[in-house]
Amino acid sequence: MQRVDEHGDPGASPAVVADLAVAMGELEASEHPRWVWESAATDYAALLGAGVLVERSHDLALVEAALLGYAGRFGESSRLAAAAARLRNEPVPPDEPARPTATQPGLFDDTTPRPLDDAVAVHAAQCAQLASPDGPDAWEPAPVTAARLRLLAATDSACGLVAAEMGHDGVPWRIDVHDRLLTEALGPRPRHGGRPPRLQALAERIAALLDVPRLNPDSAAEITTAFRHAGILLTSTRSFALRRLDHPAIEPLLEYKALARLHAAHGWAWSDEWVRDGRFRPEYVPAGVVSGRWASRGGGALQIPRAVRAAVVADPGHVLVVADARQLEPRVLAALSVDAGLIDAARSGDLYDAMATEAFAGDRATAKIAILSAMYGGGTGGGSSAVALATFRRRYPRALGLVEAAARVGEAGGLVRSVLGRTCPYAGVAPAGTTSETDDVEAQALRRSRDRGRFTRNFVIQASAADWAGVLLAVLRGRLAGIDDAARLVFFQHDEVVVHAPQALAGEVAAAIDAAADEATRLVFGSTDVSFPMPATVVPDYAAAK
Repeated sequence: MQRVDEHGDPGASPAVVADLAVAMGELEASEHPRWVWESAATDYAALLGAGVLVERSHDLALVEAALLGYAGRFGESSRLAAAAARLRNEPVPPDEPARPTATQPGLFDDTTPRPLDDAVAVHAAQCAQLASPDGPDAWEPAPVTAARLRLLAATDSACGLVAAEMGHDGVPWRIDVHDRLLTEALGPRPRHGGRPPRLQALAERIAALLDVPRLNPDSAAEITTAFRHAGILLTSTRSFALRRLDHPAIEPLLEYKALARLHAAHGWAWSDEWVRDGRFRPEYVPAGVVSGRWASRGGGALQIPRAVRAAVVADPGHVLVVADARQLEPRVLAALSVDAGLIDAARSGDLYDAMATEAFAGDRATAKIAILSAMYGGGTGGGSSAVALATFRRRYPRALGLVEAAARVGEAGGLVRSVLGRTCPYAGVAPAGTTSETDDVEAQALRRSRDRGRFTRNFVIQASAADWAGVLLAVLRGRLAGIDDAARLVFFQHDEVVVHAPQALAGEVAAAIDAAADEATRLVFGSTDVSFPMPATVVPDYAAAK
């Protein structure tokens, strides 16, 4: 789709979009094709406003990103122009095209647009790669076949459609309820900026307790200095570190930090920018994180805090059907490792309860610590977590063996893949602030090696969980279309979905979510005894969901 805006750049032409909408609508209804485009984030989003809904697509940018990762080519642009240039052994253009200049092109310059040629060539190359995957050696929890990699490409493409549709439809949002919630928490909205009354009162109280007039509690440096003058050396101003301290200013400071975060992330300015016509309309980025998890461009789309969830209210005659996968990552570990004991625990509705009964003398908290330590690399410094991990090692050796194998490969600088073939990046340099002048080269290398091991230990689980969640979304989108177009996915967060639907369809939607979870499990993990429960709750507003 080649369009030109008033600046002479490719852009949206309403007439072109309208003509395409008619043509695509007719083809969609009669042929049900798989549309090929550079990116649903641009091409499909432009058509949604014209009323075009498509069933299937091949998203060249998302598939290119997955294939580049599989080939171990991290950091390269996945845009259509870049992919086409690589095929032709031409210089890869920058991601952002330059504005046209007043200089006339040379007589023999090639000024003919090639987007269709590029799309055809890149699509053919991607199909060939998907049929015969070729990448560097990597550790895999199960062999990544061509079928699995094709499922990843189809899943990412479908998630591109879901993301564009959710951004277009928006989350139902009551501005009046949001304002009331903010006023109750922060006081009335300041007319000329500045702190709301509640925050201002807390700031003054903190300053008085630390005996530092005009102290700015938003400044980590000022807070650290103030506590140093009070005889307390802060290693961090994050909440978890502050809770360990004993000082009268700690309690109001923690309250201030929580309310300031609400004010900054989801306050009145946020609603002014992101809520339009009764809908919160963020921009989602499928597979925006290396593990395959989603990201967003502004608006805090992937986290609606509990303090404002009551503002997410279904339209009259409608309800929200909210469902989340219970203990998704531990169940993924059970399915990947085929550990008989952990599979037995994962057959139940509460995996932690089952583990506690079987191996931890009924102590659910310790059972949870044990499996989280296994997946995230904890339990190595002694204490209760080390004891819990030792018990986990004895009772679930194959499960622990899987994540430890991924960690060893990561420590050695190798690549690790998810169950569908998403691949972790190579080891980078140490993060800023992790080395000092006294560190020798060996110590720095050892630290980087261990950090990468912890990363790859969890990558295989988190990325495979993202594989499952992506397939769930793709399947659920299709099942909802079979129920009624009025049942719409409006929110997704890692392992949770929210569907906005007419009240009469709530039961069918809940059943569709349950069936989609079962189908995603079969497609991603094959025949497994691991249960992936996704119970649904029907509520009038998001705050009412458990």
